[in-house]
Amino acid sequence: MRATAAAVERERGPLSVPAFRAIWTTSLLGNAALLILGVGASWAMTDMTSSPRLVAAVQTALMLPVMLLSMAAGAVADMYDRRRVVLAALSLASGGAALLTLLAAAGLVTPGVLLVACFLIGCGVALAGPSWQGSAAEQVPPPLVAPAIALNSISYNVARSLGPAAGGVIVKAGGAVAAFGAAAILYLPLIAAFFAWRRVREPSRLPPERLGYAIGGGLRYIVNAPPVRALLVRLALTGLLAGSLSGLMPLVVRDILGGGAGVYGLMLGIIGAGALTGALTAGELRRRYPNEWLVRAGTAITGSAYLVVALSPSLWLTAPALFAMGAAWMVFVTVMNIGVQLLVPRWVAGRALAGYQAAIMGGLALGSWSWGQVAGAFGVAQALIVSGVVTLGAVLLGRWFPMPREATVEEGSGLATPAVALALTARSGPITIEIGYRVDPARAREFYTAMQEVRLIRKRNGAYQWLLSRDVAAPDAWLERYHYLTWADYLRQRDRRTAEEEAFERDMLARLVHPDGIVVRRWLERPFGSVRWKDETPDPGQPAGV
Repeated sequence: MRATAAAVERERGPLSVPAFRAIWTTSLLGNAALLILGVGASWAMTDMTSSPRLVAAVQTALMLPVMLLSMAAGAVADMYDRRRVVLAALSLASGGAALLTLLAAAGLVTPGVLLVACFLIGCGVALAGPSWQGSAAEQVPPPLVAPAIALNSISYNVARSLGPAAGGVIVKAGGAVAAFGAAAILYLPLIAAFFAWRRVREPSRLPPERLGYAIGGGLRYIVNAPPVRALLVRLALTGLLAGSLSGLMPLVVRDILGGGAGVYGLMLGIIGAGALTGALTAGELRRRYPNEWLVRAGTAITGSAYLVVALSPSLWLTAPALFAMGAAWMVFVTVMNIGVQLLVPRWVAGRALAGYQAAIMGGLALGSWSWGQVAGAFGVAQALIVSGVVTLGAVLLGRWFPMPREATVEEGSGLATPAVALALTARSGPITIEIGYRVDPARAREFYTAMQEVRLIRKRNGAYQWLLSRDVAAPDAWLERYHYLTWADYLRQRDRRTAEEEAFERDMLARLVHPDGIVVRRWLERPFGSVRWKDETPDPGQPAGV
């Protein structure tokens, strides 16, 4: 019956869920808002200066906040109500676009003012991103999460195919100020949809983590999850190498193709149409071909398209190359996006998505700036040629950072709160955990190898200073020791293990450890708060006289 219900849910699709449908529909406008604003800002900068560095800096200003703020935004997404986070962040983006509109209408926009305004609006989008994307899993039932993620990619690319073209038309008809005003207005329906969503949040038995600890926890998870780490490193490096066209596109249109704002919007629309095609076909391609093959193909097609754009003065040759590049790049990022979301448990999903955003946007932002410097020194076409060649070389990254095996993470059952005799609070700590094992010496190497995987499990779920020791006088005795900052951190770890991690540890203990050879001890490292200050003072949690 459960399998039948899941099949029915998949058949109906995510858009059958009213909350997801409302947010997805209005996200078409919200995604278009930033793209329209980007068209207006890039062309406004082109009108103010001929410097490739400043023109490329517009995309850097819009994307750099994602790299700088994503991890904090992901931590906030995991700690607080994602609906409220999105409302606040999108209000910031809309307000920033409205402010830029007023400044542009008053003739007060300079290159510096434009870059600062783009950075402010980018901050709003960066703060909204992890909560916005992560909320999809809360709007639909579990069988529909992967299709919902794919639909969100389609939403962005529908907007990407229409937004830039619309931005070009708006700029041509009303100037950059009209594009800025349109962006401010287009965020409002999405804000209204999130406001109307009534999020059902499961109450936590523990208070939220502090922001600094939450950010550190997200980074620690990524560092100690090799598949996620490899994916993000590859994504960032590819974005850095392929980040030239996003910043130099206005100059390609003006200097290589000899066009104006209308041609610029048309070219961006062609890229977006290709991206939409890639998003619509990505699901079928993922079913037919391995993820590694798709990522390599997307990288190679992107690099080849850059070479065509750099060498072609003809619109009729450049347009197909941009279409192919848009489709290939979208397949690349869709495979990466779905991979990240399916590789991590829900407790760190926002921070993993933040890592994804920081990797791709940070790579593109730094790439846009770097290739702008190259273009300023050697020319636009030369910068695109070099970028195309090194992007083709990025296909080889698969040798060192291969795509991980795709599998949906199943949440674990969690562990009960251990019985304690001290009156601990959530902030009591640090806490030291010691686990003694008795292992047949003949299986010592096998046990040691298995414990290296246990080390990664402990550390990505919040432990630090992990050590494994062996008794020199008793070869069958081993001691595992690790720490948590507070008692609450330790309790969180007991809720964070996935079903796969639980199964691995259970199997390892059953195969390698003597059934009666496990002893767990939990230590409060700073016990001065658990003892009497004076003889007549009662122990914490005990009545006077005990």
